[in-house]
Amino acid sequence: MARLAVFSPVDSTGRVDAVVRRLADAIAVGLLADGEQLPSEAELAGRLGVSTVTLREALMALRQQGMVETRRGRGGGSFVRLPAELDPLARLRAFAADELRDFGDHYAAIAGTAARLAAERSLPSDVAPLWRTLDEMDAVAAAPETADSGEACARLRRLDGRFHIEVAAASQSARLTQEEIRLQADIGPLLWLPHEGLSGHDETAAQHRAIAGAVERGDGEQARAVAERHVLDATRHLIELRLRLRE
Repeated sequence: MARLAVFSPVDSTGRVDAVVRRLADAIAVGLLADGEQLPSEAELAGRLGVSTVTLREALMALRQQGMVETRRGRGGGSFVRLPAELDPLARLRAFAADELRDFGDHYAAIAGTAARLAAERSLPSDVAPLWRTLDEMDAVAAAPETADSGEACARLRRLDGRFHIEVAAASQSARLTQEEIRLQADIGPLLWLPHEGLSGHDETAAQHRAIAGAVERGDGEQARAVAERHVLDATRHLIELRLRLRE
């Protein structure tokens, strides 16, 4: 469902920018994997509801950003290239505390609504990926030789984002899923900053499992409440970290 949302038609205005943003966000959060071949230009343009000329302009912009590589000849096409991860602390310094609070309010509303609708609409096949992702996060955190390494923390950040995107996808709303992907690309890596390593995983795992459990039980109001609290708690910790960076 999340990948279907990535390849659904874009808005009718500013289509080149919309295509660039849609694909760039999907690459940034890992929905499109490093080295993955994109559909052919004709197929991708058809899925996104744009002309091939518009799509080519968007792919050119993505190539300039280092997110897409085009190969010619047999076996050629456009391939995803995952850019180097920017320093999250450097990104955090670009935000003022009131901007982070505003982001958090918006994100909590999206996450809460997505979780409520997921509880009301999801099938068992929609819920299973949530538990798989949480089990994968537990496995990464349980490996003592890697849990506090930079690579493991980056993996936990990606899995955290994937979990929230899967919740949105379970809501059966393409627009909510697209908005979740956009927010994950914008602020998702920052929300994990105050919880790096094993201690961070322990603090968030209970809330993750409470969200998944409420979705599985079909308890929409509980799913909404826990999802909102999860985002608002993370935002509060992030604002505290941002203020400490001034010292």
